[in-house]
Amino acid sequence: MLLKTFGWSFAVTALGLVAAVLYGGWAALGLVAILSVLEISLSFDNAVVNAGILKKMSAFWQKIFLTIGILIAVFGMRLVFPVVIVALSAQLGPIEAVDLALTDKDQYQQLVTDAHPAIAAFGGMFLLMIFLDFIFEDRDIKWLGWLERPLAKLGKVDMLSVCIALIVLLISAMTFATHAHQHGGTHVDKAETVLLSGIGGLITYMIVGGLSGYFEDKLEEEEEREHEQEEEAARSGKPRSAVVVAGKAAFFMFLYLEVLDASFSFDGVIGAFAITNDIVLMALGLGIGAMYVRSLTVYLVREGTLDDYVYLEHGAHYAIGALAMILLVTIRYEINEFITGSVGVILIAWSFWSSVRRNRALAAAEGNAGSDEKTEVSSGV
Repeated sequence: MLLKTFGWSFAVTALGLVAAVLYGGWAALGLVAILSVLEISLSFDNAVVNAGILKKMSAFWQKIFLTIGILIAVFGMRLVFPVVIVALSAQLGPIEAVDLALTDKDQYQQLVTDAHPAIAAFGGMFLLMIFLDFIFEDRDIKWLGWLERPLAKLGKVDMLSVCIALIVLLISAMTFATHAHQHGGTHVDKAETVLLSGIGGLITYMIVGGLSGYFEDKLEEEEEREHEQEEEAARSGKPRSAVVVAGKAAFFMFLYLEVLDASFSFDGVIGAFAITNDIVLMALGLGIGAMYVRSLTVYLVREGTLDDYVYLEHGAHYAIGALAMILLVTIRYEINEFITGSVGVILIAWSFWSSVRRNRALAAAEGNAGSDEKTEVSSGV
């Protein structure tokens, strides 16, 4: 099972490391290995959240997620995305941007750094909305009950998550503008960029998430209708009609997963520049890491890990909230990648341990109940 799920990741790792050695020698291999570990550590929470969505999809769409989805994730976000950033920020053509990335790596890195406020605002707002919508929803299972119970009550206020997200965005933009003014106003125009990019992230979340939720609801309705048709067909002997909305629902859930993965990859792409500004090595390292994140997502789904460890999803969403705030803070301040990666890992590890303790407590309670029943039976005899 493990080899079947992670087989492609192992193969891509071997090919990527060989390509790194051929491209830049043993030093390049070391950089690619470090980048792979960076990507996995920063995106582990991504795998947990993806698994919660992917388990609702059919085996066919899970395969699409691992094939076409990985092409989008590796080549789109880890290779094409940095080039697109440079092309837009420097007003260059795609070919000129690629040439710049390969021939003038320092200038390429500087252009990406200049575009960081826009990237951080867009990704930060998208991830913040995911976190807010999660904590404001009233759930049967609560991890940090002292916090989640009052937040669930607040969540009954319409559009509260959107209002809070916009307030956070406004504060982020004003903070950046103040910072620019104190340094001579050299980046004063970035405040407007932060606002526009953040609103773009918010709109993207509402459109993609809204469509995904709409078609997911339609899918549930059609599944109920299909079940009724099956029962009626069994009674009358007539063939039932086909259900077509499932394809739309799966497609928009897939689209939501891709946008979610793109938002998670922002910090990995930006953080990679702290290690190397070679676009080839970045694509190899981050691509290998992205493969493991995808395989881990499928593993969590097939093993039913989220059902067994019920707090994992909570921990992942708290990690999303932390990452969203970190991205917004990096508009003004530089934060070490070790902190970015370790916060998510710590929160998920904590939620995993809490799940283990819960399972042990439930097992102990069932064991005690069973022994009490035996005692009553023996006493009755």
